[in-house]
Amino acid sequence: MPELDAKATAAFGGKVVRKDLVGKVKVGSNIPVFVLEYLLGKYCATSDAAAIEAGLKMVNRTIAENFVRPDEANAAQSKVKEKGRQTLIDKVKVRYLSEDDKYWAELVNFGHRFVHIPERYIREFDRLLLGGVWAQVDLVHKFEEEAKGKRSPFWIEELRPIQIATFDLAEYREGRKQFTTVEWIDLLIRSIGLEPSAFTPRVKLLFLLRLLPLCETNYNLVELGPRGTGKSYAYQELSPYVILLTGPTTVANLFYNISTGKMGLVGLWDAVAFDEVADLQKMPKEVVTTLKTYCESGTFARGKEALIARASTAFFGNTNQPVEVMVRSSHLFLPLPDVIREDLAFLDRIHFYIPGWEIPKMRNEFFTGHYGFVVDYLAEALRQLRVHNFTEVIDRHFSLGAHLNARDVKAVRKTVSGLVKLIHPSGEVSKDELAELLELAVEGRRRVKEQLKKMGSFEYHQTSFSFIDQDSRQERFVGVAEEGGRNLISPDPLAPGSVYTASVDDQGKVALYRLEVGCAPGTGKLKVAGGLSGSMKESIQRAFAYLQSHKVNLGLAHAVDGIDFHVEAIDLMANAIPCDAGVGLVVAIYSALKKQAVLPGLVVLGDLSIQGNLKPLRSLIEPLRVGMENAAKRALIPIENKRHFLEVPADILEKVDPVFYGDPLAAAMKALGLG
Repeated sequence: MPELDAKATAAFGGKVVRKDLVGKVKVGSNIPVFVLEYLLGKYCATSDAAAIEAGLKMVNRTIAENFVRPDEANAAQSKVKEKGRQTLIDKVKVRYLSEDDKYWAELVNFGHRFVHIPERYIREFDRLLLGGVWAQVDLVHKFEEEAKGKRSPFWIEELRPIQIATFDLAEYREGRKQFTTVEWIDLLIRSIGLEPSAFTPRVKLLFLLRLLPLCETNYNLVELGPRGTGKSYAYQELSPYVILLTGPTTVANLFYNISTGKMGLVGLWDAVAFDEVADLQKMPKEVVTTLKTYCESGTFARGKEALIARASTAFFGNTNQPVEVMVRSSHLFLPLPDVIREDLAFLDRIHFYIPGWEIPKMRNEFFTGHYGFVVDYLAEALRQLRVHNFTEVIDRHFSLGAHLNARDVKAVRKTVSGLVKLIHPSGEVSKDELAELLELAVEGRRRVKEQLKKMGSFEYHQTSFSFIDQDSRQERFVGVAEEGGRNLISPDPLAPGSVYTASVDDQGKVALYRLEVGCAPGTGKLKVAGGLSGSMKESIQRAFAYLQSHKVNLGLAHAVDGIDFHVEAIDLMANAIPCDAGVGLVVAIYSALKKQAVLPGLVVLGDLSIQGNLKPLRSLIEPLRVGMENAAKRALIPIENKRHFLEVPADILEKVDPVFYGDPLAAAMKALGLG
């Protein structure tokens, strides 16, 4: 037996199982995988081939003889009555009824909600009261004529759980000490059915990150990536405490039903996962607004009540483009539905963005034939760890950098806490191992923040995330492959008639466009390509009207009258924010008519009225920062904005040279290097 398998079976006897055996149990039933694995762990926890074969037969026989199918409930009840006694495999739930002052058991598939149960089982197996336990039940039929209250002929004589009925966290933590960190990670990866030798250490950690909502309360995770990478597997097969939504839902179902007074899914489950996040588009807007509040604080209001829940959320979606295309042309939240993609406040509540494109598509050779935890045992471990808090573990050796705001710090701390629970459940982690987990947590949060910055909001411009070693005071900056600018502004000269232009709206969102003007023989008309919003189109039309009315003063009368101008505006940020591009159009037309390129690395700022009066920008900082991050070397700025220049940070001034202008013609001349 391989060393790790031997260690696992020695440290966790009866709680590990060979993962390839589940597929060999041909039961044709709806018994959950975690129940099958429990039976396999009980009968097949050995390396002896003959014993495994005998164990498989025992598992199959046990299920075939005792399992109750829901559509056979009446027949099963009749059989118990006729025989007087019967052994069944079913899910047993227990509830207390005050009017009877009695505990009643419910056998779910057996179809009876009032079954007598000895109270010793309730004390011994606490999960009977917490959602129920799959068990092998010896059921007898007898009537008590003298019984008071509800009368039922069915009595549980003996109950033997075939699911983890009790869990000892101290024992789990003690077992962890017998493994190195690498071995423990490999055991966890095998527990979800995968072979760790097929993956890099980073990919193995990405797999474990999918489990964070199972062990960390009120954790918000998103993973977008190609199809077939097993994004939602953990929420289908690994735990009985999570639910995977595969279609639209309502506020009443998800949060709280006012009419019935019953708590929704976030109050009943440890984690709620959305298998296709695109389904949010089909849901009432109230779902998204309530979800946004819940993801921030774990609270939500329904009617007159302010309620609290602890369920984590996970959002999974598919990408339809290679990540390189998304990075180059837009941002990594592009696959999300409009209802949340355009809600920056909602996106800012995400604690970690798993780069799903780094995880390979599942292939047969990725599945393991080695030992891993029975998933029900692992699920119980993760659930028990939810009540523990390791968010302060960072403070033992590190502090976080200045660019992380309160929401960033919360996200990083919760991610580190979840990873420590998974990999170091006792909370004992070395400084070097903590640094590795902290770097991954910072990266995942920065990925969220970088996309918000790319979407044009200056509010999120501080993304130089770092952490500081408290001993050496060394600061380590953490990057992501998608960080910073994308060099949208070419350092090489553009073709004549092309120019970069930018503006900022009243919400601090920046628009960055490339205007391209083509000239063709005609009668002096402006032809704008489709797709421009009203305000940007109006800005371009105002600028062209100015050119037409001042063409003599500008020395362009002959040229303008005999040419039609075809204008196209390319949204480089892909954020659909309209741009005040009046001066940019004047510069582009002047460049096209003179057949001379503008200066390389130039971005034009400013708009103008129909009479040619300059309209200053609301602020210089945001468009100049976006320009700097996208390789701009110089910026044309209206002279009216000169007083704002003192507000521009030094790091921008070092990289972007200001060129002020007082009228549109001066702007055009300076743009071409003639002024």
